[in-house]
Amino acid sequence: MASYENQDLYDFLRELKIIPQKKLDEVFEETKVTGALLDELLIQKDLISDEDVGKSIAELLNAPFVSLSSISFPETAKLMLPEEFARNHKVIVFEEKESSVKVATNNPKDKDVLVLVSKKTGKEVIPYFATIRDIEKSFNIYKKDLQKTFNKLLEEQMSKLGEGKPHEAPIIKIVDLLIEYAYANTASDIHIEPERNRSVVRFRIDGIMHEVLSFSLEIHKQVISRIKVLSKLQTDEHLSAQDGKMQANLAAEDLDIRVSIVPITHGENCVMRLLSSHYRQFGLSDLGMNKSDFDKVSDAIQKPFGMILSTGPTGSGKTTTMYAILKILNTRDRNIATIEDPVEYDIEGLNQIQVNPKTNLTFAEGLRSILRQDPNVIYVGEIRDDETADIAVNSAMTGHIVLSTLHTNDAATAIPRLIDMKIEPFLVASTINIIIAQRLVRKICLTCKVSYIEKTSEILKHFDKSMIKKIFGARQTLTLYKGKGCNVCHNTGYTGRVGIFEILEMSESIEDLVVKKTDAPVINKQAIGEGMTTMLEDGLEKVKGGETTLEEVLRVTKE
Repeated sequence: MASYENQDLYDFLRELKIIPQKKLDEVFEETKVTGALLDELLIQKDLISDEDVGKSIAELLNAPFVSLSSISFPETAKLMLPEEFARNHKVIVFEEKESSVKVATNNPKDKDVLVLVSKKTGKEVIPYFATIRDIEKSFNIYKKDLQKTFNKLLEEQMSKLGEGKPHEAPIIKIVDLLIEYAYANTASDIHIEPERNRSVVRFRIDGIMHEVLSFSLEIHKQVISRIKVLSKLQTDEHLSAQDGKMQANLAAEDLDIRVSIVPITHGENCVMRLLSSHYRQFGLSDLGMNKSDFDKVSDAIQKPFGMILSTGPTGSGKTTTMYAILKILNTRDRNIATIEDPVEYDIEGLNQIQVNPKTNLTFAEGLRSILRQDPNVIYVGEIRDDETADIAVNSAMTGHIVLSTLHTNDAATAIPRLIDMKIEPFLVASTINIIIAQRLVRKICLTCKVSYIEKTSEILKHFDKSMIKKIFGARQTLTLYKGKGCNVCHNTGYTGRVGIFEILEMSESIEDLVVKKTDAPVINKQAIGEGMTTMLEDGLEKVKGGETTLEEVLRVTKE
């Protein structure tokens, strides 16, 4: 039950003027028709972030606000409130003192729940408002108990199999719980993989795979069948690859899920990509750029035409960066069209096209079609071939803002890559506004973060001496940080990720080098001489600031 009325929040947001009045009015009218909560619709339409709407509701309720993503939970938190109680009442303890506890709830005015919490903890309760999404994700402190729930459901399902009732409720609960558990632990993908004698479930969390569960191949078949039903795939097809999508109705959000099922040696392998709207809310300032890089990108976005490129390997955050830029460009006085493979997020205000090779709708064909749609801004998911590169560059030359991605290791290498795609050097020089190269490093877990002393001589075994001296100074030892491992971070020492960047601006001197077909290392050296921060340098700055570790920077920059 909501702790506020839509009308009250509408009036409050109207006074704050943080959302365009016309947009706010449109969404408010929609709530009258659908009965949806105003805050949920505003978030879905990318008009406000989860944290900003949370702060607004807290102020409306005259309650303090807490962002749980930055909280270090006490070890006693899950002991004070049983998991079932916490989930049912959407409440969680985030701080304990001798005579009181601070709790996060989405309804700080619910006195009945606060009385129950006081009885269970034996302490005075100080309520804080937190968004339902934040609260749901914080339930991962109960994950060991959640593992027991899986085992209990599996035992129940096995007994059903013995009774000849293979399609009853436990399988439905298992699939639902898998998705809820993955979401609570901020997993981007769920892998359900059949092996010779068992099926293994792994989650990709912060780019790294974690095994979380295993069950029999008989259960595996039923889980896959359930996922096929939800994804509207053919349940009787086991020898062909199938792609589909589904939606999970979680308490925090209606979660879009992309499903891929492929036959392998021991059965059907399933990968589910969780497309949380949390990532759709990312703004440019959320990506982790330093001020200099942020200003460079902001300036490039303001130019009336030209290309903005993002480069890096798969999984380096290129799409998130492109969406953050599109979010800034997405105004009603612009026509924005995209051609993507696949369309990751449905963004209001964008005309998004899905690549479909079966109908010959390739990146190149889609781009040609877009140009007949009178666009101001064009986003091409990836430049993969000469034809797409040619159309994209010519579009940028003729008054369009063109955004796209390339698979190169650094920013400078994107230039010879385009020339290799038969783009004339003078066109490359005159159309590119900026090139953003990036990687994602895992962030140190705030719950178990500790400092330690490292000898500089040990660090120099892996990093250049001049770079270390530039960032840390001339010292014999350095104070660094790491996560020692805890329940919250799956004993990895990391939670969440942040980008490390290098931003290459197309200055006159670099344009001259491009026209002369100069090699990438020379262009890179010139850019550094003009003030470009390399990804390695940006990563080491984040190590110095205690955001990540040397190991993480080494992992992503030495690939």
